[in-house]
Amino acid sequence: MSRDPHPRSPAPARPELPGPSNTGLPSEAPLLSVHAAVVFLAAVIIGLVMGGLMFLHDKSVPAAIVTGLGCCGVSVPMLHKLIG
Repeated sequence: MSRDPHPRSPAPARPELPGPSNTGLPSEAPLLSVHAAVVFLAAVIIGLVMGGLMFLHDKSVPAAIVTGLGCCGVSVPMLHKLIG
C-alpha cells in the first residue's frame, strides 16, 4: 500500500466569496487606530464634562474652556495606559 506524497488539505469551513473587483486604487491605511480613536473620544468627553462643571460653578466661559482643555490633555496619557 503506497502513501500519497501530497495529501489533500481539508476543505475550508467557509467557502471564500469573491471579493470586490480591484478598482486600481491602493488600499489606504486608517487615519487612526481604533485604540487611538477610543482614547481621544474618551478624553474629549472628559474635557466636556469637566468644562461644563466648571462653567456651572464659576459662570466663566474662559475658565471652563481652560479647564476642559487641560483635563482633555491630561487624560490622554492616562487613558492610553488604562485602555492599552
